[in-house]
Amino acid sequence: MQMNIAQEAAAILTRLRATRPLIHHITNSVSINDCANITLAIGASPVMADDVQEVGEMVAVASALVLNLGMPNPRKIEAMLIAGKRAAQKGIPIVLDPVGVGATKLRMETAKRFFSEMNISVVRGNLAECKALLGFSGGSQGVDCILKEEYKENFAQELAQKLGCVVAITGATDIVASGSQLCRIHNGNSLLTGITGTGCMTTSLVACFSSVNRETFIGAVAGIAAMGVAGEIAEHSLKPGEGLGTFRIRLMDAISNMKQETLLNRMKIS
Repeated sequence: MQMNIAQEAAAILTRLRATRPLIHHITNSVSINDCANITLAIGASPVMADDVQEVGEMVAVASALVLNLGMPNPRKIEAMLIAGKRAAQKGIPIVLDPVGVGATKLRMETAKRFFSEMNISVVRGNLAECKALLGFSGGSQGVDCILKEEYKENFAQELAQKLGCVVAITGATDIVASGSQLCRIHNGNSLLTGITGTGCMTTSLVACFSSVNRETFIGAVAGIAAMGVAGEIAEHSLKPGEGLGTFRIRLMDAISNMKQETLLNRMKIS
């Protein structure tokens, strides 16, 4: 089963680069350039339209939609709702990055609207963000429990069942869960947390892989594993005296040079 998941996840890369799907992002200005470039590097085409007058038309020709709560405002939230409803009509994956969702009432209320008014396919967040989502969806586990690493798997599955979508929690070990499946991804390194936007970029990769597979559980595994493998390759390439600036460049190089065999051979999943 593990090898089947790895083989299927890696095989998506070839289809992705053959079809160059359009990935529509409504994201934040901190990471928008990195998200566009990582989408190009993996072999897809990004569009970052966020005006209410065009998002419906734009998502109609896209193969996946990324919604990022990093810098919410009323105009952008309206655009996200328009795009999300159109994406649902078209049947394309919607990948939500609930950045800082538990930090403010605006972010939490916006997330609630998203889940009530559109069909989210994948949530990709860290443990604290996903904990906040479980809070509004009626989770049963206590805060002290779900912040412990050993509870993360059960928590991810509970949240996936309650939200009715794939949940990907990134961290020291990445967990991808659906109502019936769970996968642990053991790739990556601490340098990925040292540069801005790697979480947002990972969300973009999840959308890219999900856009051509439509089995969003495997798409999430593939996107998260690709970022982890790229992080390892980038770190290994560093010479003495090279730091985070060089790592950031090498990370993009590793994604653009990623091959199906590399992903399959280096992917560590259980």
